[in-house]
Amino acid sequence: MSKTYLFAGASSAMAEKTAIILQNEGHKVIGISTKENAFPYDEFYQLDKYESSLFPSINGVIDGLVYFPGTINLKPFHRFTAKEYVIDYEINALGAALCVQSYYNQLKQSSNASIVFISSVAAQSGMPFHTSIAMAKGALEGLTKSLAAELAPNIRVNAIAPSLTQTPLADRFINTTEKMEASQKRNPLKKVGTPEELAESIVFLLSEKASWITGQILAVDGGMGTLKLN
Repeated sequence: MSKTYLFAGASSAMAEKTAIILQNEGHKVIGISTKENAFPYDEFYQLDKYESSLFPSINGVIDGLVYFPGTINLKPFHRFTAKEYVIDYEINALGAALCVQSYYNQLKQSSNASIVFISSVAAQSGMPFHTSIAMAKGALEGLTKSLAAELAPNIRVNAIAPSLTQTPLADRFINTTEKMEASQKRNPLKKVGTPEELAESIVFLLSEKASWITGQILAVDGGMGTLKLN
């Protein structure tokens, strides 16, 4: 049965890889983004910011919603400004809450709706220079669990928590052979993740194969968050 999925942050590499899988399975994928987009979504809307009054009106049932927007703002704690903390929070956490609010009625119409957020290994693992993103993603994980409790049993809510992945957002950390090798060396599985690997985990959480999973933070990080090998 064909379903309809809504992607916020649809211009990201992760979103596009996820859309390819779902479209190949015969599903409809609607994209919204603050950026221009060339990917062939079934419908696409561009907006200026993830605010309640700016989300496009979408009629009909939405079976799944994925909120992809994120930031990687890393630097020493004493150099962060209050404005930078607020921006990271607004993009990563507040935008996710407002997006779900905007399409809550359409999600309720589905017989098996699923929401997926994108967190980070940094939210639960102490890492230097990650204070802003860890705070923002920590808020997102709190939203994941609270929403899962409030919307059960009709809407499932989960998140994935990846480690460093080969996306344009992370390019400055892996854009040389030396940087890539250093990042691979730090990971227990000695690799940097790919958008395709994250897409597969998102598709799983959206699908009925995950029908008994809600309120969970799924680590897709090569063991980075739980294993220490040295």
